Amino acid sequence: MSDVELVLRSTRVITPEGTRAASVAVSAGTITAVLPYDAEVPAGARLEDVGDHVLLPGLVDTHVHVNDPGRTEWEGFWTATRAAAAGGITTLVDMPLNSLPPTTTVDHLRTKKDVAADKAHIDVGFWGGALPDNVKDLRALHEAGVFGFKAFLSPSGVDEFPHLGQDQLAQSLAEIASFGGLLIVHAEDPHHLDAAPPHSGPKYADFLASRPRDAEDTAIAQLIAQAKRLDARVHVLHLSSSDALPLIAAAKAEGVRVTVETCPHYLTLTAEEVPDGASEFKCCPPIRESANQYLLWQALADGTIDCVVTDHSPSTADLKTDDFATAWGGISGLQLSLAAVWTEARRRGHGLEDVVRWMSTRTADLVGLRQKGAIEVGRDADFAVLAPDETFTVDPAALQHRNRVTAYTGKTLSGVVKSTWLRGERIVADGEFTTPKGRLLTRTP
Repeated sequence: MSDVELVLRSTRVITPEGTRAASVAVSAGTITAVLPYDAEVPAGARLEDVGDHVLLPGLVDTHVHVNDPGRTEWEGFWTATRAAAAGGITTLVDMPLNSLPPTTTVDHLRTKKDVAADKAHIDVGFWGGALPDNVKDLRALHEAGVFGFKAFLSPSGVDEFPHLGQDQLAQSLAEIASFGGLLIVHAEDPHHLDAAPPHSGPKYADFLASRPRDAEDTAIAQLIAQAKRLDARVHVLHLSSSDALPLIAAAKAEGVRVTVETCPHYLTLTAEEVPDGASEFKCCPPIRESANQYLLWQALADGTIDCVVTDHSPSTADLKTDDFATAWGGISGLQLSLAAVWTEARRRGHGLEDVVRWMSTRTADLVGLRQKGAIEVGRDADFAVLAPDETFTVDPAALQHRNRVTAYTGKTLSGVVKSTWLRGERIVADGEFTTPKGRLLTRTP
């Protein structure tokens, strides 16, 4: 213990074995011991006693659109990672689209890394993209360290990232399975979307009808069938349709290698509360009804849904028009995700240990980040210090996102992040940030 540099002490430390009073010893950015609360502080170590605030592992958000480079006016690594740090997130994995160029070749990955290198306040990894014409690039991207590959089964909203048809999905998935990779999928079926009622204007009910549940359900069924046939590993992104849950549960029981995420906005916002013209609530797939939300929470509790991520997808404010047909679809949630989920989780009888499992441990497991996601010996000393009973009212002016548009404006949330730590260094406390200390992460075998 002579090399311990820092001890963080709390009456409530969330560990894999449960919540307990403990002192967490840190050396060279790594957790070296989880000690009894009143353990003697080693000579030369600094003690940080956070009292009754909860010490939890830094969150790992595996679904973030940073949009940098190319659409940096929408977001960027500097602003996105500050927002994440302010919300207790210490690791994010950046999506391959909405940046220009998209992360679909090794050269494009290199461009992305060059931009991110000196702007990241937290650790950042990267997804690659699977397009109809880049099957030849997938293995090289895998070897360059991307954590997996994003594909759309319906139009993505940006021309430079076309979606896969079923034959193209099979081709890409076969290639990814050949080297043991992971395909993550925006699962909405374009034929069902085309057959849905056309819509324009400000009425949310019209937009919701244009993105029916059966579009998700059909695409997920097709993806599961392909994964089963190829023994491939797949992940369903941003599940919003509860109708797909029995199919997913049956596939898991059968041994199909499928995992599933949902998002804070599906768990905390409902279609019934979305005002007409309020396109800050627009996302695809859409926020659905409260009865649907209830079933998503049940599926989180029973493990059918594995994890919760933000799908942070911002744009400039001018693209959030009052016409749901033309407004950009995406919700900005990085800074507020922990508080939003915790507020609703506690109301439904869940504890912070559940939130940590959904938003840190399982997300780290999804991408193989074995050094993240838990407070235990050998892991990175990434922490969030949370006052779980303190509340705040969401004020867009207090957000670190580049464009301060949020569906949570005016909501009162529980859970105030007092400080965030990355590898044993405090990177934000009470709104004050250090210089960027994040690292660029690559997938490890």
